[in-house]
Amino acid sequence: MRSFENRKARRLFHIEDEIEAGISLRGSEVKAVRMGRIDLSGSYATVEDGEVILREMHIGQYEADGHLDHKPKRPRKLLLHKDEIKKLTSRVCERGYTLIPLRVYFNNKGILKVLLGLARGKKKIEKKIEKRRKDEEREISRIIKKELGS
Repeated sequence: MRSFENRKARRLFHIEDEIEAGISLRGSEVKAVRMGRIDLSGSYATVEDGEVILREMHIGQYEADGHLDHKPKRPRKLLLHKDEIKKLTSRVCERGYTLIPLRVYFNNKGILKVLLGLARGKKKIEKKIEKRRKDEEREISRIIKKELGS
């Protein structure tokens, strides 16, 4: 099945834990996701009144469904067990933690799932160090390929 990644999440955050959750959607939203009209960038989850709500996830319109339109960025309820919600609530209340959707995918039964990451934001210097390390690794692999090729 097809999955949709939040590519920026691992670059901008330290992911400390991952939790799989179901998502409550309308029919036209599921059809739009199957067609690939989804964007996870900038989305996050909050815990409110014992429920986990996914915010700012964009699901585009499904053209064939004219009269049952949905709002593209409406808040969507995530389906989790009560003990998982309690665990997340205690962790998110700590300073610096947030819930970020890492991936949206259909499982082997065809049910739409969201992989949430309990994340802590990276500092600017950490991002620079990581970029420098990747550039050095890329340069080393380029030199090795050049030496082996000649």
